Amino acid sequence: MMLLVIDVGNTNTVMGAMENGQVAHRWRVTTSQRTTDEFGILLSRLLEYRGISPSDIEGVCVSCVVPSILYAIEKACRRYLQQTALVIGKGMKTGMHVRTDNPKEVGADRIVNAVAAFEYYKTAVVVVDFGTATTLDCVSSRGEYLGGAIAPGFGISAEALFLKTAKLPKVEVEKTEHVIGKNTITSMQAGLYWGYVGLVDKLAGRCKAELRILSKQSDLPVHCVATGGLANLVGQSCEEIDRIDDTLTLCGLWLLHQRNISHR
Repeated sequence: MMLLVIDVGNTNTVMGAMENGQVAHRWRVTTSQRTTDEFGILLSRLLEYRGISPSDIEGVCVSCVVPSILYAIEKACRRYLQQTALVIGKGMKTGMHVRTDNPKEVGADRIVNAVAAFEYYKTAVVVVDFGTATTLDCVSSRGEYLGGAIAPGFGISAEALFLKTAKLPKVEVEKTEHVIGKNTITSMQAGLYWGYVGLVDKLAGRCKAELRILSKQSDLPVHCVATGGLANLVGQSCEEIDRIDDTLTLCGLWLLHQRNISHR
């Protein structure tokens, strides 16, 4: 069975063709307002490029944090793939209890990541997702979603520095060898990159400590996994991150589809 999974983020949309829980093919496109036919044609061409026929797709699962985009995606899946998409949302069987003040507020992508991380690591886990915003999501050793932290994403921080200053230029996201920059551009890149590494390490470390306190086990193993567009760039320098898995969300969508397909 080949499953198409679609993760719609604020900046990028990531799609994957899944076989037996593994990502066979993956595509990343800009998230933008498209008509049903525009998205359908884009989808058809991406599949065709990899030699995949629409008839090969036996199911679709979608996570979307941009509601205005969702209708066209669902309709395109029906029109071009003859599939009714399973959309992550209320009433879905996740297998994970959400212990937050208002579970309805938790973004679909955060639950998808949490479900995948706990399924794979079977221990208390912190998921760091480097997206438009950087989110940290905490799961207890019993598989309960406890909440987390949200910080401005790397791109937002870089854009704000450019927009809110008179003379600082717009710079590319890049790792620097040293923190002490010798010119304006490298100084900005150093401040953004290493400052962000420090932010993530501090938040992830606090999350791990609080998970141990909540469990009343000072020696509780807590795994930290990073995913998202900048996970490989930033995550490699973060001491608190144990593993980088840029397919975590896609695999989570596959898992949730498996858990819900018989309940539709």
